Amino acid sequence: EESYFRESRRDLDSSAGTCLVRFFLVVFFFRLLFLVGYGFRWGERIDDEKGPSENSGRGSRCRRSWVVCSVSNIDSALVSKAGKADLKWDELGFAYVNTKCFVKCVYKDGKWGEMTIETDPYVKVHIGATALHYGQSCFEGMKAFTGKDGKVRLFRVDENAKRLQTSTERMVMPEVPTNMFIEACKLSVRENIEYAPPYGFGGSLYVRPLMFGSGARVGLQPADEYTFVVLVTPVGDYYKGGLSPVTAFVQTKYDRAAPQGIGNVKVGANYAADILPFQICKSKGYPINLYLHPKTGKTVEEFGTSNFIALKGNSYVTPDSPSVLPSITNKTLMHLAAEMGMQVERRPVTVEEIVDFDEVAACGTAVVITPVTRLVHNDEVIKLGNYDDQVGPRFSELYQTVRAIQNAEVEDRYGWTFDVME
Repeated sequence: EESYFRESRRDLDSSAGTCLVRFFLVVFFFRLLFLVGYGFRWGERIDDEKGPSENSGRGSRCRRSWVVCSVSNIDSALVSKAGKADLKWDELGFAYVNTKCFVKCVYKDGKWGEMTIETDPYVKVHIGATALHYGQSCFEGMKAFTGKDGKVRLFRVDENAKRLQTSTERMVMPEVPTNMFIEACKLSVRENIEYAPPYGFGGSLYVRPLMFGSGARVGLQPADEYTFVVLVTPVGDYYKGGLSPVTAFVQTKYDRAAPQGIGNVKVGANYAADILPFQICKSKGYPINLYLHPKTGKTVEEFGTSNFIALKGNSYVTPDSPSVLPSITNKTLMHLAAEMGMQVERRPVTVEEIVDFDEVAACGTAVVITPVTRLVHNDEVIKLGNYDDQVGPRFSELYQTVRAIQNAEVEDRYGWTFDVME
């Protein structure tokens, strides 16, 4: 009888132990689900209550552990959402399309605050903000592409970070650290991943980081507060027809930038100077204008929103001017041209020698390359290049090479693309 009770008690203890194990397994399972869901929903936020990050040294930023946790769990889910927005991808132009949200971060009291996701497309700004009164603002422009493998990548975002830092220095604004800049761009793309045009349609997700003085000032001086935002919008070709030749109009009555001015930084005032001349240019039927040196009028500066590039013999030529905005696309093309065996020349380009080039084009983020086969100068239409209003073979090759890297159709041997999920 005593043996019977011992056996019964062992069975009972064993059963209780099994139930207890099962209970803890169930609790662990639901706890895990909660953590994954929490990471999915909030992992992208910056909730660093300890202040500046030890890594960046310049302010709080995304908690790396949370970002990694959230990204690793939603990677496949997010990638599958790319291009799922209800849009006609083959009809996209280069115009603003409202998306789900944007990323925002405010600099105040000498440090960057937390990064937040904003769904209201309107930004509340103080009436005395320096951006409104004195134009204390700067911006960047880049693209994210859905590759052949389905992954979405930013192109040369690190170079955009460096250029923004040059602009902020010139405008007496706080620096946006490179790692913060890249993470903000990736986050904005991920949060709007469904608006990234699918591979094969020729479109991209245009990424526009913008920083402006949001602190109130009446006298001319830097603000004490700055707002950094990153918005995205799906775009197609900047010029209808994509890689098609255009006619450029030479501006002789207006200057884009003054010598030793702000032509070499990407600030709002730099582009504001081109609004009226560009409207005049378009009213005459020309999609692009060309600016000359503001003092002499004898050498080429750049097109309204793009760098001037040309080919002659085995030389890749682009103007060397302190008033020209350094184009990341031009930097990319110069690197590839050198690999193709061309001699890269950065030098003054006279107006007279434009007619002697084999191929002439404008280059920039929005277009990569736009061939220019005719030039209107002082009411005279001048034929350019050797290819009778067609795209020249070497600019075509350079264009196709860049696009193949952006679309992950070939291996990126240069480290130019950044997977937004990493």
